[in-house]
Amino acid sequence: IVMLGGIFSILKLPIEQYPSLAPTSITIQATYSGASAQTVEDTVTQVIEQQMTGLDGLDYISSSSSSSGESSITLTFETGTDPDIAQVQVQNKLSLATPLLPEPVQRQGVTVNKASAGFLLITALYSPDGSYDQTDLGDYIRTNMYDTIGRTDGVGQVRQFGSQYAMRIWLDPDKLTQFDLVPGDVIAAIRAQNTQVSAGALGGAPSVEGQEINATVTLQSLLSTPEQFRNLFLRTTPQGGSVRLGDVAEVELGAENYSFTSKFNGHPASGFAVSLATGRGRPYRAGLPGRH
Repeated sequence: IVMLGGIFSILKLPIEQYPSLAPTSITIQATYSGASAQTVEDTVTQVIEQQMTGLDGLDYISSSSSSSGESSITLTFETGTDPDIAQVQVQNKLSLATPLLPEPVQRQGVTVNKASAGFLLITALYSPDGSYDQTDLGDYIRTNMYDTIGRTDGVGQVRQFGSQYAMRIWLDPDKLTQFDLVPGDVIAAIRAQNTQVSAGALGGAPSVEGQEINATVTLQSLLSTPEQFRNLFLRTTPQGGSVRLGDVAEVELGAENYSFTSKFNGHPASGFAVSLATGRGRPYRAGLPGRH
């Protein structure tokens, strides 16, 4: 009887080459630039955690708030929970918390990933002859590799070690005081003038009788070079002169984030780490880099 039961079980039991052993986990990440760890905890992390109630199969919640403005919340569900359903439920709850978050956090966005906590693969890029620095390599990864790897089947999350290019504006407090300006005035001017404007078309409908030509007007509204940012208008002086951004700040093309430095064998480097998608048990059959 035992042997017959064993044979019957072999025929009926499910078999997987890469079984899913870890419980389902969903990660929520948000960034509050310039905020302290306590501020991130009070205004971002706790606000999101308070809305994560009534989720099916939720086991426990763990979170962390760093001094770099990063907030990370991991929701762990019972083993066997459908990761797609869990992600949808978390996103629905997150939509209730989003209006309560600070405006800078809403503007940058809050991401939800169904990825495991550990790293499946870590890759580093460096320049042996030193012709490219960490920022150059980080921008190359973000532009040419980040999205492609993130769309690979089986990948849950890609974390980059390094940052892409960004326009850095270093304000001079003494010059701001001299022209009776505050950082808020500079921020407002950048938001107002660094925008994309739809210019419309010439000869568009409704057109006059006999109109045969229709031309679309294209404008380059977004600023893209340091020189364009330096010429950004801030205010007019009582004497009739104009104050530009270059008069009160140093503008340069630098890194988006300076919070960490990465090296590989002593060379400036950048890289990325890949996490396996929760509920996906076939990472190497998905053709991930580093398979060989």
